[in-house]
This record gives sequence, structure tokens and C-alpha cells, in this order.
Amino acid sequence: MAELPLQEQVAIVTGAGAGIGRAIALRLAELGATVALAARNSARLAAVQAEVAERGGRAHAWPTDVRSLAQVEALIRGVVETHGRLDLLGNNAGIGRFGAPLHEMAPEAWAETMETNLRAVYYAIRAAAPPMIARGGGQIINIASLAGHNPVPGAAAYAASKAGLHGLTVSVAEELRGYGIRVSLVCPGSVDTDIAPQLTAGKNRARMLQPGDIAHVVAMLATQAPRSFISEVLIRPTQKP
Repeated sequence: MAELPLQEQVAIVTGAGAGIGRAIALRLAELGATVALAARNSARLAAVQAEVAERGGRAHAWPTDVRSLAQVEALIRGVVETHGRLDLLGNNAGIGRFGAPLHEMAPEAWAETMETNLRAVYYAIRAAAPPMIARGGGQIINIASLAGHNPVPGAAAYAASKAGLHGLTVSVAEELRGYGIRVSLVCPGSVDTDIAPQLTAGKNRARMLQPGDIAHVVAMLATQAPRSFISEVLIRPTQKP
């Protein structure tokens, strides 16, 4: 039997309990990686772990609130201590605040959006980069959104967090490039998940991007040729929903 392309590799996926994170975790496990599933909801993580096992893959649940520096550091440290390595970090956890204009948004909602969508990624990279540097390489894939490129009225905080994630990603990519670590950004359009039912209202959901479409792109990045470096991927559906 041919060796799977990510055989022996270890990956962490945040927001792995549902939607895009679940799809990414399942796909990486299919490619041979051992996947650490990180999210706050333990029951959802257990369900995804069982699903990976049913498909013949390997995954472990690591309940984590990515807004907590201590918990993120414990996640990275625990994975490295358990498996002796960390090859891929998938920063997918995110939330959306949609509907109201920015001047009507509560400061607490703004803060929560930035803490989850942007600061948490800083926490994860800060913790994951040293063990990757020590091993001589690795990959970090950040899931952003086309909202970081396009105007989305009623979602200014979300768009700002994703635009910030773009700036963070391209800058960190240059910082870590010399260590053999590739840092990439994936920017999907509207995906058929439960993060923003307001954005799916009135749309043909069958034409929307599906979580598996994003997982497909992550798999492409994770298995790209060793001398190549894809810095950003923009994803749109073939037909307008």
C-alpha cells in the first residue's frame, strides 16, 4: 500500500467541532495525519474524533478556548509532548457578528470578534512557531474570508478581523520563510455553515461553497511540492448562489 502524503505528520485544527474545521480535520486524517481537534465544545470534538476513527484515521480531542493564551499554549505544548512534533497548524476558529452597522455594535461584541478571529491566531502562531523552527519546518494555514477584501455592510468588525488576518499572515510568512515554515491564507466566499445564517437567507445553498471545498484547498496546500509556496487562495463558487 502506498504511503499517504501526510503519514507520520501531526496537525492541529482549531474550530474543529463543526463546519469548515470538521471538514479540514477529516480530510487531513484521510491523508494520513494525526489530527489534534481543538474547540470549546467537548461533545462536538468527541463526535468528530469518532468520525475520524470510523474512517480509519487518527485524531484526539483537545478542548481549548483559543481566546485564552494559557489554553493555546497548553494545546501546542501538549501536542508536541505527546507526538514529538507539530507539522501543520490550521487556524480556523472564528465567529461572525452580522446585521448591525458598526456604530450600533457593542464594544464587547467588537472585542470578542477580534479576540477570536485575530488575537487567537497570534497566540497559536506564537506558541507553534518555536517547535516548528526547532524541527526545521512546518506549515501554518489561516482561514480568513473574502470579507477581508470586499465590502460587507453589517459585518464591519468581521471584515476588519479578516483583513487584519491577511496582514498578519503575509508578514509572518516572511518572518518564518527562512526557517522552512510556509504560512498561507485561505479566503473563502460565503460557505454553507451555521456561522452566519443571515448571509445565507434567500440564497441557493446548493450553489454555495461547502465546508469540503475549503478542506480540499487546505489539503492542496498541505501536499504542495516542497519547493513551492502558495501564499493565498481566494475561493468563490462556480455559480452565484
